[in-house]
Amino acid sequence: MSQARYDVAGIGNAIVDVLARIQDDLLARLEVPKGAMMLIDEPRAEAIYASMAQTVEISGGSAANTIVGCGMLGLKPGFIGKVKNDPLGRTFSHGIRAAGVHFPTKLAEDGPATARCFILVTPDGERTMNTYLGAAQLLSPDDVDEDTIANAGVTYLEGYLWDPPAAKQAFLKAAKIAHGANRQVALTLSDSFCVDRYRDEFLQLLRDKVVDIVFANESELKSLYQTSDFATALDALRADARLAVVTRGDEGALAAEGANLVSVPAYPVARVVDTTGAGDLFAAGFLAGFARGIGHEASLGLGALCAAEIISHMGARPEADLKSLAAENGFIF
Repeated sequence: MSQARYDVAGIGNAIVDVLARIQDDLLARLEVPKGAMMLIDEPRAEAIYASMAQTVEISGGSAANTIVGCGMLGLKPGFIGKVKNDPLGRTFSHGIRAAGVHFPTKLAEDGPATARCFILVTPDGERTMNTYLGAAQLLSPDDVDEDTIANAGVTYLEGYLWDPPAAKQAFLKAAKIAHGANRQVALTLSDSFCVDRYRDEFLQLLRDKVVDIVFANESELKSLYQTSDFATALDALRADARLAVVTRGDEGALAAEGANLVSVPAYPVARVVDTTGAGDLFAAGFLAGFARGIGHEASLGLGALCAAEIISHMGARPEADLKSLAAENGFIF
């Protein structure tokens, strides 16, 4: 096996987060339930965007957040995701490349607009989210850059993108390329509702060894095996997955590989401000440790540290220098 040019390559929804601080009366005018998380269509997206005054626009999406975190920890990362050649698409492309991520996907010249998530923050700190998936859902096998995947130590797949049939085929193509180059494939289950929709397919990916590493939180794991008992679900996952990485909120996280099981506590946080992106950055920390061969326990600890950083402030991208933070906490790689 040749040396990997990229430590990890992610495939997922390419979304621009559009954040704005607003007054409650705007929610009323838009007829948006406060605190809701809703999927919307393109006309609705344009109407909300037009109503927002000052905004902050940041490249986002679950797997993209993980990949940027990997880059901040010193890895060489790549990302594949679909955007349109429109203002927000160019914002995404520029933003992720500025973060040091290799981004080979061609921008679409026609079709739906670039995906965006409107994050409306009222004075009380409540977040109301409206997401238009747009071009992100049109990822196809043609968008899978074989050179990137064949030269990535781990290909990291976002469960949210298992919905569109073409994206599903893109995932399978990427996994085949990765395994053909003797690389590894990881899958994040993303959301318990996502698991509810595709339980049998996700289980088949694990049992057929299409996926080598699976990331899940406790609710996703219980949904996968349709049980309310964590121990029962974990035993089942250990039988199906080569390497399972499970987060449990304030109870910490664990990794299971064969007969080996290691766990770490959650990293202490003075105040939890916003849990958005905690799982994404935990995965970044674990993947960074995995890529550098520091062992599962240390990799879990690094993941917990990165998750703690992200939940201490608003937004799903780190505000601290993750590499320095890791070094300060004894993670040397």
